[in-house]
Amino acid sequence: MSYLEFAHITKTYPGVRALSEVSFGVEKGAVHGLMGENGAGKSTLIKILSGDQQADSGAISIDGTRQTYASTRDAFDNGVIVIHQELQLVPELTVAENLCLGRFPAAGGVIARRRMFAEVGAGLQAAGIEIDPRRKIKTLSIGERQMVEIAKAVMLDARVIALDEPTSSLSSRESEILFTLIDRLRSQGKVIIYVSHRLDEVFRLCDSLTVLRDGKLAAHHASLEGVTRDRVVAEMVGREIADIWGWRGREIGTVRLAARGIAGEKLPVAASFEARAGEILGFFGLIGAGRSELMRLVFGADPRRNGQVSIDGAPVDASDPHHAIRSGLVLCSEDRKFDGIIQGRSIEENINISSRRHSTRFGILDTKTEAKTAETFIAKLKVRTPSRKQDIVNLSGGNQQKVILGRWLSEQGIRVLVIDEPTRGIDVGAKAEIYELLYQLAETGMAIVVVSSELPEVMGICDRIHVMCEGRIRAELTRDRFNEREILAAALPDKTVPAAIAS
Repeated sequence: MSYLEFAHITKTYPGVRALSEVSFGVEKGAVHGLMGENGAGKSTLIKILSGDQQADSGAISIDGTRQTYASTRDAFDNGVIVIHQELQLVPELTVAENLCLGRFPAAGGVIARRRMFAEVGAGLQAAGIEIDPRRKIKTLSIGERQMVEIAKAVMLDARVIALDEPTSSLSSRESEILFTLIDRLRSQGKVIIYVSHRLDEVFRLCDSLTVLRDGKLAAHHASLEGVTRDRVVAEMVGREIADIWGWRGREIGTVRLAARGIAGEKLPVAASFEARAGEILGFFGLIGAGRSELMRLVFGADPRRNGQVSIDGAPVDASDPHHAIRSGLVLCSEDRKFDGIIQGRSIEENINISSRRHSTRFGILDTKTEAKTAETFIAKLKVRTPSRKQDIVNLSGGNQQKVILGRWLSEQGIRVLVIDEPTRGIDVGAKAEIYELLYQLAETGMAIVVVSSELPEVMGICDRIHVMCEGRIRAELTRDRFNEREILAAALPDKTVPAAIAS
């Protein structure tokens, strides 16, 4: 028997069988990959492991002992820590307070704050994570928040650690720190469940691999020796995907979006760019390069100090997102949980929330119109759900992204779509579907701006790329000039030149 055993795990939600008789084992001191398309059942399995959900049938055993968790606290107390893709942090608390929740050091019934900051600071330093424990979570970037979550697992003496898309928000440097930590944990005999869609990471880190498809066990590899990437992709999607990018040429028109001299509190150096009708314009840069900050200023989500935005030559009063939307400019933000989906609401409500002014008469919602709109975009975008009434939090990340796209596409007169990290945490099959949708929208004359930290993505789907570094646009390349070496060199600060570039 393996150190960690999943035996015949089955879980059904209303209208959906999320897991069906899933069984596999993981050895002690192993990093085990868990892969599958969005909706394959990975997150459900991890939730059951963490005590967040209970299986309908089946059992989990650790070191030969059957585990029964009534809550995440039960799992935590038994040495099981799960770091979810959607981060579980309290924004108004400090890093140290978040890491000590439920176990604050105390003296005389009062939290020993000085000791808390000292202990957490030492733990972060030992883990190679350079974050001030006194900073509030809300002041951290997405990547920094992810590192705080990872620090939680490193600093506690867990037996089993599950990481769900851990590098989706990390820079290359932060990812390398994570990989070093994983190697350390493996040498200590910990079991690591590594959930990722990034095949390179899985083959670099993992000793073994399980692939789920449609809630069932599609494949289990006790060793990755002789296992190819193409084989794993085929096991995930049930078919071969020869070219995930699918780029195709199209007619590029005149300037649709013009942003001139845009600057704000988080982007002090003014930036300018143009996006043309029918064009897919990429923005690439490392974490903290200023890409998302620039797009939020253009959209009006953050106040601008300087600059002007125009669409088809007409100025846009982007003092807040309402004006931008009414002018035909929409933004899909990088953080689906906080800035995208409306948690606790149905797919139907999430799709219709922005365009409700089109389906309201005399202050009363036209529910028939909203139902029809939801059904239309569920079908068009291939959202996997048993019903439009399903709570959006029960969808996979890829399907949540499709719902957000459906929300904006249900708006009338959209001419510019800005989409930030369009496939963050999304599987290879769903990626291909989203790319195809972006091509279709571009072919209608819409200008598409894609912000991504994945270089293969921007090189694979974009017609032109702007490269940002330290809040500045450092380079512009047309498709015939795309060159990985040149793009990476432009994305790195002058003082940081890796061997791959310098050689």
